This record gives sequence, structure tokens and C-alpha cells, in this order.
Amino acid sequence: MEHILNHPMIKHKIAILRNEKTSTKEFRELISEIAMLLCYEALADAKTNVVDVKTPICETKGEKVDENNYAFVPILRAGMGMVDGVLRLMPNAKIGHIGLYRNEKTLEPVRYYCKLPDNIGDKEVILLDPMLATGGSGADAITLLKQDGVKKIKFLCIIAAPEGLKKIKTEHPDVEIYCATLDEHLNESGYIVPGLGDAGDRIYGTK
Repeated sequence: MEHILNHPMIKHKIAILRNEKTSTKEFRELISEIAMLLCYEALADAKTNVVDVKTPICETKGEKVDENNYAFVPILRAGMGMVDGVLRLMPNAKIGHIGLYRNEKTLEPVRYYCKLPDNIGDKEVILLDPMLATGGSGADAITLLKQDGVKKIKFLCIIAAPEGLKKIKTEHPDVEIYCATLDEHLNESGYIVPGLGDAGDRIYGTK
């Protein structure tokens, strides 16, 4: 199932994000802000536990989420740009990393790194990648997580192409996808149109 956010402030931030003249600093900040908004939506079903709270006025009951039940896993390197934003909501969640890069000739993902928190199979994992283009990296990362016993996975992306969305839904129909906007298509080079270029390069100022 996919959830496409249709909020005026998301649209506003996406418009600035797409602009080729947006600075590296502002681009990073926008990626982080949008990631936080996506995570807010993705955690709408988070389970809470009742706790005792003493306010300045009296004692009462409150509800808290057990952050140990969650892990954020960015797909390197662009997914790292989303980490600060999601940690604003859940600062004590564990962080894993999956390293994948795209073979520019075949457009297929190539694995080079995977480091996940202990007991990852007991946690709900929120996978992070700004761009869902062909869907190859996302699908491969989800497969890796499932091989480690993860049963509940949500995928957060900022911009998706229909092709990538279809691949994830076909190969992993149990994974919920939260996306800020759905674009038109992929070009012959596998880039999202209209997109925003290479998210990793723009986050880190490498081009």
C-alpha cells in the first residue's frame, strides 16, 4: 500500500527542493524537514504504553511509544540525508545502514555494506531513501531486512516514479510506502522526471 502525502506545505517544500538553484544547505534542510513529516505519517499507528506523569499541577496518566521497538535504516548514501529529520521524532531509535549503488549500465543495485542493530528482527524498520526510481535498491534492501528476520517494514521516500512504486508493490506487497510526491516517469538513464537530479550529489554538494 502506498501513501502519497498531499499537503500544501509538502508541495511548497518539494517545489523549492526541485529548483536547480537551491543551495546545498537549503536542500539538506528541506530533505530533513520532509523526512520528519513523512515519518510523522508513518508512525500514526505506533502503539503506546500508559505511564504515570506528574505535572506541575497534579499526577496524571500519559502515553509513550517504546522507541526500542523501532529502527531507522537509510540506504547509503542519500538516505543519510533523511536521518536527522526522523530522529527529531524518535531520537532513541536504533540506526542501521545498507550500502547499495546503482550499476550505471544495468541500472541494477550492487550491495557493498550492511550493518544492522542487534535484534533487528524484533523491531519495526523504517527504510529511508529520498528517491524511489527503478525500485531496485529499495526492493533489494527490503529483501536484506527480511532475510534478517524483519517482519514489519515501512519505506519512506520523498519522490517516487511509478515504475519504482510498482516494483516495490509487486515484490513486497506487505511493505507500506510513504511518499511525498509521485512523479511522471523514468527517463532512459533511469532518472525520475521531473525529479530533482541526483539526491546524493545535491545533499553532499559533490556536483
